[in-house]
Amino acid sequence: MNITLDKNDDQLSAILTVHLTEADYAATVENKLKDYSKKAQIKGFRPGKVPVALVRKMYGKGILVEEINGMLGKAVDGYIKDNNIKILGEPLPQPADNIDFDTQKEFAFKFELGLLPDFALPADQTLNVDRHQVSIDESTLTETYDQINRQFGESTNPEVSEAGDFLYGKLKKADDEASERPVLMPISKVKSGAEKFVGVKPADAVTFDLSEAFGGDAAAIASFSGLSKEEAGSVSGDYTLTVEKINRTEKPELNQELFDKVFGKDIVTSSEDFDSKVRETIQENYDREADGFVNRQIIDKMVEATTIQIPTEFFKKWLLRANEGKLTAEQIEEHYTDYERELKWSMIRNKVVEEQGLKVSNDEIVDRTMQKIMGQFNLPEISAELEESVRGFADNFLRQENGKNYVSEYEAILAEKVIENLRGKVVVNDNPISAEDFRTQNAG
Repeated sequence: MNITLDKNDDQLSAILTVHLTEADYAATVENKLKDYSKKAQIKGFRPGKVPVALVRKMYGKGILVEEINGMLGKAVDGYIKDNNIKILGEPLPQPADNIDFDTQKEFAFKFELGLLPDFALPADQTLNVDRHQVSIDESTLTETYDQINRQFGESTNPEVSEAGDFLYGKLKKADDEASERPVLMPISKVKSGAEKFVGVKPADAVTFDLSEAFGGDAAAIASFSGLSKEEAGSVSGDYTLTVEKINRTEKPELNQELFDKVFGKDIVTSSEDFDSKVRETIQENYDREADGFVNRQIIDKMVEATTIQIPTEFFKKWLLRANEGKLTAEQIEEHYTDYERELKWSMIRNKVVEEQGLKVSNDEIVDRTMQKIMGQFNLPEISAELEESVRGFADNFLRQENGKNYVSEYEAILAEKVIENLRGKVVVNDNPISAEDFRTQNAG
Protein backbone atom coordinates (compact mmCIF):
# COMPACT_ATOMS: atom_id res chain seq x y z
CA MET A 1 0.00 0.00 0.00
CA ASN A 2 1.24 3.45 -0.91
CA ILE A 3 -0.38 6.73 0.17
CA THR A 4 0.42 10.12 -1.33
CA LEU A 5 -0.80 13.61 -0.49
CA ASP A 6 -0.81 16.32 -3.15
CA LYS A 7 -1.65 19.79 -1.87
CA ASN A 8 -3.31 22.27 -4.17
CA ASP A 9 -1.65 25.61 -4.88
CA ASP A 10 -3.70 27.37 -2.19
CA GLN A 11 -2.43 24.89 0.44
CA LEU A 12 -6.01 24.72 1.75
CA SER A 13 -7.08 21.54 0.01
CA ALA A 14 -5.39 18.38 -1.15
CA ILE A 15 -5.92 15.06 -2.87
CA LEU A 16 -4.97 12.00 -0.83
CA THR A 17 -4.46 8.92 -3.00
CA VAL A 18 -4.38 5.38 -1.63
CA HIS A 19 -2.67 2.88 -3.98
CA LEU A 20 -3.54 -0.78 -3.35
CA THR A 21 -1.88 -3.80 -4.89
CA GLU A 22 -3.16 -7.36 -4.82
CA ALA A 23 -0.68 -8.17 -2.07
CA ASP A 24 -2.39 -5.65 0.23
CA TYR A 25 -5.77 -7.36 0.26
CA ALA A 26 -5.46 -10.86 -1.26
CA ALA A 27 -4.67 -12.78 1.94
CA THR A 28 -7.45 -11.14 3.93
CA VAL A 29 -9.99 -11.65 1.14
CA GLU A 30 -8.98 -15.31 0.81
CA ASN A 31 -9.37 -15.88 4.56
CA LYS A 32 -12.82 -14.29 4.50
CA LEU A 33 -13.83 -16.48 1.57
CA LYS A 34 -12.74 -19.60 3.46
CA ASP A 35 -14.54 -18.45 6.58
CA TYR A 36 -17.67 -17.72 4.57
CA SER A 37 -17.55 -21.14 2.93
CA LYS A 38 -17.72 -22.72 6.39
CA LYS A 39 -20.82 -20.73 7.33
CA ALA A 40 -22.65 -20.47 4.00
CA GLN A 41 -25.85 -22.45 3.52
CA ILE A 42 -26.22 -23.29 -0.16
CA LYS A 43 -28.67 -25.82 -1.50
CA GLY A 44 -26.94 -29.09 -2.46
CA PHE A 45 -24.05 -28.70 -0.02
CA ARG A 46 -23.76 -29.70 3.60
CA PRO A 47 -22.97 -26.87 6.07
CA GLY A 48 -19.25 -26.24 6.13
CA LYS A 49 -18.63 -28.14 2.88
CA VAL A 50 -19.30 -25.40 0.33
CA PRO A 51 -16.30 -25.17 -2.05
CA VAL A 52 -14.31 -21.97 -1.76
CA ALA A 53 -14.32 -21.63 -5.54
CA LEU A 54 -18.13 -21.52 -5.56
CA VAL A 55 -18.19 -18.95 -2.77
CA ARG A 56 -15.65 -16.88 -4.69
CA LYS A 57 -17.80 -17.00 -7.79
CA MET A 58 -20.97 -16.10 -5.94
CA TYR A 59 -19.71 -13.64 -3.32
CA GLY A 60 -16.09 -12.88 -4.16
CA LYS A 61 -16.70 -9.43 -5.63
CA GLY A 62 -18.83 -8.30 -2.68
CA ILE A 63 -16.27 -9.56 -0.16
CA LEU A 64 -13.47 -7.86 -2.13
CA VAL A 65 -15.31 -4.53 -2.17
CA GLU A 66 -16.15 -4.81 1.52
CA GLU A 67 -12.55 -5.58 2.47
CA ILE A 68 -11.12 -2.80 0.33
CA ASN A 69 -13.56 -0.27 1.79
CA GLY A 70 -12.52 -1.30 5.29
CA MET A 71 -8.84 -1.01 4.41
CA LEU A 72 -9.38 2.41 2.86
CA GLY A 73 -11.11 3.79 5.95
CA LYS A 74 -8.33 2.62 8.25
CA ALA A 75 -5.58 3.72 5.87
CA VAL A 76 -6.95 7.24 5.38
CA ASP A 77 -7.66 7.77 9.10
CA GLY A 78 -4.25 6.37 10.06
CA TYR A 79 -2.37 8.53 7.56
CA ILE A 80 -4.13 11.70 8.73
CA LYS A 81 -3.48 10.87 12.39
CA ASP A 82 0.14 9.76 11.93
CA ASN A 83 1.00 12.88 9.95
CA ASN A 84 -0.95 15.21 12.26
CA ILE A 85 -2.93 16.66 9.39
CA LYS A 86 -5.65 19.04 10.54
CA ILE A 87 -8.65 18.62 8.30
CA LEU A 88 -12.08 20.16 7.98
CA GLY A 89 -14.91 17.71 8.40
CA GLU A 90 -14.15 14.38 6.77
CA PRO A 91 -12.32 13.27 3.60
CA LEU A 92 -14.62 13.31 0.57
CA PRO A 93 -14.11 10.26 -1.69
CA GLN A 94 -13.84 11.18 -5.35
CA PRO A 95 -15.90 9.24 -7.90
CA ALA A 96 -14.23 6.01 -9.04
CA ASP A 97 -16.35 5.20 -12.08
CA ASN A 98 -13.58 3.49 -14.06
CA ILE A 99 -12.72 0.88 -11.45
CA ASP A 100 -13.49 -2.72 -12.45
CA PHE A 101 -13.36 -5.08 -9.49
CA ASP A 102 -13.79 -8.08 -11.79
CA THR A 103 -10.56 -7.59 -13.70
CA GLN A 104 -8.35 -5.09 -11.85
CA LYS A 105 -5.72 -6.18 -9.38
CA GLU A 106 -4.35 -2.77 -8.49
CA PHE A 107 -6.42 0.23 -7.48
CA ALA A 108 -6.00 3.94 -6.79
CA PHE A 109 -8.62 5.66 -4.66
CA LYS A 110 -8.65 9.43 -4.30
CA PHE A 111 -10.01 11.53 -1.42
CA GLU A 112 -10.38 15.28 -1.30
CA LEU A 113 -9.26 16.91 1.96
CA GLY A 114 -9.97 20.37 3.30
CA LEU A 115 -6.90 21.52 5.21
CA LEU A 116 -7.14 23.76 8.25
CA PRO A 117 -4.22 26.18 8.43
CA ASP A 118 -2.46 27.23 11.58
CA PHE A 119 -3.25 30.74 12.80
CA ALA A 120 -2.45 33.13 15.61
CA LEU A 121 -4.89 34.63 18.07
CA PRO A 122 -4.90 38.41 18.59
CA ALA A 123 -2.36 39.62 21.13
CA ASP A 124 -3.58 39.99 24.70
CA GLN A 125 -5.33 43.25 25.61
CA THR A 126 -5.67 44.37 21.98
CA LEU A 127 -9.43 43.85 21.81
CA ASN A 128 -11.94 46.03 23.65
CA VAL A 129 -15.45 45.04 24.73
CA ASP A 130 -18.10 46.97 26.64
CA ARG A 131 -19.76 45.70 29.78
CA HIS A 132 -23.01 47.35 30.74
CA GLN A 133 -23.28 48.30 34.41
CA VAL A 134 -27.05 48.36 34.70
CA SER A 135 -28.56 50.56 37.39
CA ILE A 136 -32.08 49.77 38.57
CA ASP A 137 -34.50 52.68 38.23
CA GLU A 138 -37.87 53.10 39.91
CA SER A 139 -39.66 52.31 36.66
CA THR A 140 -38.01 48.90 36.52
CA LEU A 141 -38.75 48.24 40.18
CA THR A 142 -42.39 49.22 39.71
CA GLU A 143 -42.65 46.97 36.67
CA THR A 144 -41.22 44.05 38.66
CA TYR A 145 -43.73 44.57 41.46
CA ASP A 146 -46.48 44.71 38.86
CA GLN A 147 -45.31 41.34 37.54
CA ILE A 148 -45.30 39.90 41.07
CA ASN A 149 -48.79 41.25 41.65
CA ARG A 150 -50.07 39.75 38.40
CA GLN A 151 -48.45 36.39 39.08
CA PHE A 152 -49.50 36.00 42.71
CA GLY A 153 -52.60 38.19 42.92
CA GLU A 154 -56.18 37.07 42.42
CA SER A 155 -57.37 37.38 38.82
CA THR A 156 -60.83 38.72 37.96
CA ASN A 157 -62.72 39.77 34.84
CA PRO A 158 -64.65 42.94 35.70
CA GLU A 159 -67.30 44.46 33.49
CA VAL A 160 -65.72 47.92 33.33
CA SER A 161 -62.01 48.68 32.86
CA GLU A 162 -59.77 50.72 35.16
CA ALA A 163 -56.32 52.24 34.67
CA GLY A 164 -54.26 49.21 35.75
CA ASP A 165 -56.22 46.59 33.79
CA PHE A 166 -55.34 44.58 30.72
CA LEU A 167 -57.67 44.54 27.73
CA TYR A 168 -57.84 41.31 25.75
CA GLY A 169 -59.28 41.59 22.28
CA LYS A 170 -58.69 41.91 18.54
CA LEU A 171 -56.56 44.68 17.06
CA LYS A 172 -56.77 45.73 13.43
CA LYS A 173 -55.78 48.66 11.31
CA ALA A 174 -58.92 50.71 10.84
CA ASP A 175 -61.01 49.35 7.95
CA ASP A 176 -58.59 46.47 7.30
CA GLU A 177 -60.06 43.15 8.47
CA ALA A 178 -57.08 41.20 7.13
CA SER A 179 -54.76 42.83 9.67
CA GLU A 180 -56.77 41.64 12.70
CA ARG A 181 -54.78 39.90 15.46
CA PRO A 182 -55.36 38.95 19.12
CA VAL A 183 -53.64 41.24 21.65
CA LEU A 184 -53.44 41.93 25.35
CA MET A 185 -53.17 45.65 26.00
CA PRO A 186 -51.69 46.88 29.31
CA ILE A 187 -53.48 50.18 29.89
CA SER A 188 -50.68 51.30 32.20
CA LYS A 189 -48.23 51.24 29.26
CA VAL A 190 -50.24 53.66 27.15
CA LYS A 191 -48.41 56.99 27.15
CA SER A 192 -50.94 59.10 25.27
CA GLY A 193 -54.72 58.82 25.38
CA ALA A 194 -54.91 56.21 28.14
CA GLU A 195 -58.29 57.63 29.18
CA LYS A 196 -59.80 56.08 26.02
CA PHE A 197 -59.25 52.64 27.48
CA VAL A 198 -60.67 53.38 30.94
CA GLY A 199 -64.37 52.71 31.46
CA VAL A 200 -64.75 50.41 28.47
CA LYS A 201 -66.72 47.16 28.51
CA PRO A 202 -66.51 43.86 26.63
CA ALA A 203 -67.66 44.29 23.00
CA ASP A 204 -66.64 47.98 23.01
CA ALA A 205 -64.41 49.13 20.14
CA VAL A 206 -61.74 51.77 20.75
CA THR A 207 -60.10 53.56 17.80
CA PHE A 208 -56.73 55.19 18.43
CA ASP A 209 -53.42 56.14 16.84
CA LEU A 210 -51.19 53.14 17.66
CA SER A 211 -47.87 54.90 17.30
CA GLU A 212 -49.01 57.94 19.28
CA ALA A 213 -50.49 55.78 22.07
CA PHE A 214 -47.07 54.25 22.78
CA GLY A 215 -45.06 57.40 22.17
CA GLY A 216 -43.54 55.97 18.97
CA ASP A 217 -41.70 53.32 21.02
CA ALA A 218 -41.20 50.50 18.49
CA ALA A 219 -40.20 47.99 21.18
CA ALA A 220 -43.35 48.70 23.22
CA ILE A 221 -45.56 48.56 20.12
CA ALA A 222 -43.97 45.27 19.03
CA SER A 223 -44.40 43.77 22.51
CA PHE A 224 -48.09 44.70 22.60
CA SER A 225 -49.11 44.07 19.00
CA GLY A 226 -46.99 41.09 17.98
CA LEU A 227 -45.59 43.03 15.04
CA SER A 228 -41.89 42.79 14.27
CA LYS A 229 -39.76 45.65 15.54
CA GLU A 230 -39.31 46.89 11.97
CA GLU A 231 -43.07 46.83 11.33
CA ALA A 232 -43.77 48.46 14.69
CA GLY A 233 -41.37 51.28 13.88
CA SER A 234 -43.29 52.20 10.75
CA VAL A 235 -46.92 51.96 11.93
CA SER A 236 -49.10 54.97 11.28
CA GLY A 237 -52.74 55.95 11.37
CA ASP A 238 -55.70 54.68 13.36
CA TYR A 239 -56.12 51.17 14.73
CA THR A 240 -59.20 49.66 16.36
CA LEU A 241 -59.19 47.44 19.44
CA THR A 242 -62.37 45.41 19.92
CA VAL A 243 -62.44 44.42 23.58
CA GLU A 244 -63.46 40.84 24.38
CA LYS A 245 -62.42 40.56 28.01
CA ILE A 246 -61.02 42.72 30.80
CA ASN A 247 -58.29 41.18 32.95
CA ARG A 248 -57.62 42.54 36.42
CA THR A 249 -55.37 41.21 39.15
CA GLU A 250 -56.00 42.22 42.72
CA LYS A 251 -52.78 43.18 44.47
CA PRO A 252 -51.72 40.46 46.93
CA GLU A 253 -51.13 41.31 50.57
CA LEU A 254 -47.48 41.91 51.43
CA ASN A 255 -47.11 39.15 54.04
CA GLN A 256 -45.12 36.02 54.81
CA GLU A 257 -47.29 33.91 52.54
CA LEU A 258 -46.32 36.07 49.57
CA PHE A 259 -42.66 36.17 50.63
CA ASP A 260 -42.57 32.36 50.70
CA LYS A 261 -44.30 32.03 47.34
CA VAL A 262 -41.86 34.36 45.62
CA PHE A 263 -38.53 33.35 47.20
CA GLY A 264 -39.11 30.12 49.11
CA LYS A 265 -39.95 29.42 52.70
CA ASP A 266 -38.43 31.83 55.22
CA ILE A 267 -35.82 33.19 52.76
CA VAL A 268 -37.13 36.66 53.65
CA THR A 269 -39.28 37.51 56.65
CA SER A 270 -40.04 41.23 56.41
CA SER A 271 -41.18 43.83 53.90
CA GLU A 272 -37.77 45.49 54.03
CA ASP A 273 -35.99 42.18 53.32
CA PHE A 274 -38.48 41.42 50.55
CA ASP A 275 -37.79 44.73 48.81
CA SER A 276 -34.04 44.19 49.17
CA LYS A 277 -34.31 40.68 47.74
CA VAL A 278 -36.39 41.92 44.81
CA ARG A 279 -33.77 44.54 44.00
CA GLU A 280 -30.98 41.99 44.38
CA THR A 281 -32.73 39.54 42.06
CA ILE A 282 -33.34 42.20 39.42
CA GLN A 283 -29.68 43.24 39.58
CA GLU A 284 -28.49 39.65 39.28
CA ASN A 285 -30.66 39.13 36.21
CA TYR A 286 -29.35 42.26 34.53
CA ASP A 287 -25.77 41.39 35.46
CA ARG A 288 -26.29 37.98 33.89
CA GLU A 289 -27.62 39.58 30.71
CA ALA A 290 -24.73 42.05 30.69
CA ASP A 291 -22.25 39.20 31.01
CA GLY A 292 -23.96 37.43 28.12
CA PHE A 293 -23.58 40.59 26.04
CA VAL A 294 -19.86 40.70 26.89
CA ASN A 295 -19.48 37.04 25.86
CA ARG A 296 -21.16 37.65 22.51
CA GLN A 297 -18.86 40.61 21.89
CA ILE A 298 -15.80 38.50 22.71
CA ILE A 299 -16.86 35.86 20.19
CA ASP A 300 -17.67 38.42 17.49
CA LYS A 301 -14.46 40.38 17.95
CA MET A 302 -12.23 37.30 18.18
CA VAL A 303 -13.69 35.97 14.92
CA GLU A 304 -13.35 39.37 13.26
CA ALA A 305 -9.78 39.98 14.45
CA THR A 306 -8.40 36.46 13.80
CA THR A 307 -7.13 35.82 10.28
CA ILE A 308 -8.05 32.28 9.27
CA GLN A 309 -8.00 31.04 5.69
CA ILE A 310 -10.86 28.64 5.07
CA PRO A 311 -10.97 26.08 2.21
CA THR A 312 -14.18 27.64 0.96
CA GLU A 313 -15.07 25.35 -1.94
CA PHE A 314 -14.32 22.21 0.05
CA PHE A 315 -16.31 23.54 3.00
CA LYS A 316 -19.36 24.05 0.80
CA LYS A 317 -19.01 20.53 -0.63
CA TRP A 318 -18.66 19.05 2.84
CA LEU A 319 -21.68 20.97 4.17
CA LEU A 320 -23.77 19.63 1.31
CA ARG A 321 -22.57 16.05 1.87
CA ALA A 322 -22.89 16.16 5.67
CA ASN A 323 -26.40 17.64 5.46
CA GLU A 324 -27.64 15.61 2.50
CA GLY A 325 -31.40 15.96 2.21
CA LYS A 326 -31.47 18.79 4.76
CA LEU A 327 -29.62 21.58 2.95
CA THR A 328 -29.44 22.52 -0.69
CA ALA A 329 -26.48 24.11 -2.45
CA GLU A 330 -28.54 27.29 -2.76
CA GLN A 331 -29.25 27.39 0.98
CA ILE A 332 -25.58 26.84 1.78
CA GLU A 333 -24.63 29.67 -0.54
CA GLU A 334 -27.23 31.97 1.00
CA HIS A 335 -26.09 31.37 4.59
CA TYR A 336 -22.43 30.64 3.92
CA THR A 337 -21.19 33.63 5.93
CA ASP A 338 -22.87 32.25 9.04
CA TYR A 339 -21.44 28.76 8.49
CA GLU A 340 -17.95 30.16 8.03
CA ARG A 341 -18.27 32.28 11.17
CA GLU A 342 -19.27 29.23 13.20
CA LEU A 343 -16.34 27.27 11.78
CA LYS A 344 -13.86 30.03 12.63
CA TRP A 345 -15.19 30.33 16.18
CA SER A 346 -14.92 26.54 16.56
CA MET A 347 -11.30 26.67 15.44
CA ILE A 348 -10.52 29.55 17.81
CA ARG A 349 -12.21 27.73 20.68
CA ASN A 350 -10.26 24.53 20.00
CA LYS A 351 -6.99 26.47 19.83
CA VAL A 352 -7.66 28.09 23.23
CA VAL A 353 -8.48 24.69 24.72
CA GLU A 354 -5.26 23.20 23.34
CA GLU A 355 -2.95 26.10 24.21
CA GLN A 356 -4.35 26.65 27.70
CA GLY A 357 -4.80 22.97 28.52
CA LEU A 358 -8.46 23.45 29.45
CA LYS A 359 -10.17 20.34 30.77
CA VAL A 360 -13.54 19.34 32.19
CA SER A 361 -13.71 16.74 34.95
CA ASN A 362 -16.49 14.25 35.52
CA ASP A 363 -17.15 15.84 38.93
CA GLU A 364 -17.74 19.21 37.26
CA ILE A 365 -20.27 17.67 34.89
CA VAL A 366 -22.14 15.87 37.67
CA ASP A 367 -22.09 18.91 39.99
CA ARG A 368 -23.44 21.17 37.24
CA THR A 369 -26.25 18.74 36.48
CA MET A 370 -27.12 18.47 40.17
CA GLN A 371 -27.28 22.25 40.46
CA LYS A 372 -29.69 22.35 37.53
CA ILE A 373 -31.93 19.76 39.13
CA MET A 374 -31.88 21.59 42.47
CA GLY A 375 -32.74 24.83 40.67
CA GLN A 376 -35.72 23.22 38.94
CA PHE A 377 -37.10 22.11 42.29
CA ASN A 378 -36.11 25.37 44.03
CA LEU A 379 -33.78 23.59 46.46
CA PRO A 380 -31.04 26.02 47.54
CA GLU A 381 -29.81 23.59 50.19
CA ILE A 382 -30.39 19.86 50.65
CA SER A 383 -29.59 17.19 53.22
CA ALA A 384 -26.89 14.57 52.68
CA GLU A 385 -29.57 11.93 52.15
CA LEU A 386 -31.39 14.00 49.54
CA GLU A 387 -28.09 14.86 47.89
CA GLU A 388 -27.56 11.19 47.09
CA SER A 389 -31.00 11.06 45.48
CA VAL A 390 -30.26 14.15 43.39
CA ARG A 391 -26.90 12.65 42.37
CA GLY A 392 -28.77 9.54 41.23
CA PHE A 393 -31.12 11.68 39.14
CA ALA A 394 -28.11 13.46 37.66
CA ASP A 395 -26.29 10.22 36.79
CA ASN A 396 -29.43 8.85 35.15
CA PHE A 397 -29.93 12.04 33.13
CA LEU A 398 -26.32 12.03 31.92
CA ARG A 399 -26.59 8.42 30.72
CA GLN A 400 -29.73 9.10 28.69
CA GLU A 401 -29.71 9.63 24.93
CA ASN A 402 -26.72 7.26 24.65
CA GLY A 403 -24.54 9.73 26.51
CA LYS A 404 -25.56 12.77 24.45
CA ASN A 405 -26.62 14.61 27.61
CA TYR A 406 -23.17 14.01 29.10
CA VAL A 407 -21.46 15.33 25.98
CA SER A 408 -23.78 18.34 25.92
CA GLU A 409 -22.92 19.26 29.52
CA TYR A 410 -19.22 18.71 28.81
CA GLU A 411 -19.32 21.03 25.81
CA ALA A 412 -21.25 23.69 27.72
CA ILE A 413 -18.74 23.75 30.58
CA LEU A 414 -15.79 23.78 28.19
CA ALA A 415 -17.33 26.68 26.23
CA GLU A 416 -17.69 28.65 29.47
CA LYS A 417 -14.04 28.00 30.34
CA VAL A 418 -12.94 29.21 26.91
CA ILE A 419 -14.90 32.45 27.28
CA GLU A 420 -13.61 32.95 30.80
CA ASN A 421 -10.05 32.47 29.59
CA LEU A 422 -10.51 34.93 26.72
CA ARG A 423 -12.17 37.40 29.04
CA GLY A 424 -8.84 37.79 30.80
CA LYS A 425 -7.15 38.60 27.50
CA VAL A 426 -9.40 41.49 26.37
CA VAL A 427 -9.97 44.96 27.75
CA VAL A 428 -13.41 45.22 29.35
CA ASN A 429 -14.73 48.77 29.52
CA ASP A 430 -17.49 49.45 32.07
CA ASN A 431 -20.43 51.29 30.58
CA PRO A 432 -23.01 52.66 33.10
CA ILE A 433 -26.54 52.41 31.72
CA SER A 434 -30.07 52.54 33.07
CA ALA A 435 -32.21 49.42 33.05
CA GLU A 436 -34.66 51.09 30.67
CA ASP A 437 -31.94 52.00 28.16
CA PHE A 438 -30.45 48.52 28.47
CA ARG A 439 -33.80 46.93 27.64
CA THR A 440 -34.28 49.29 24.72
CA GLN A 441 -30.85 48.47 23.26
CA ASN A 442 -31.45 44.73 23.55
CA ALA A 443 -35.06 44.68 22.36
CA GLY A 444 -36.02 42.92 19.15
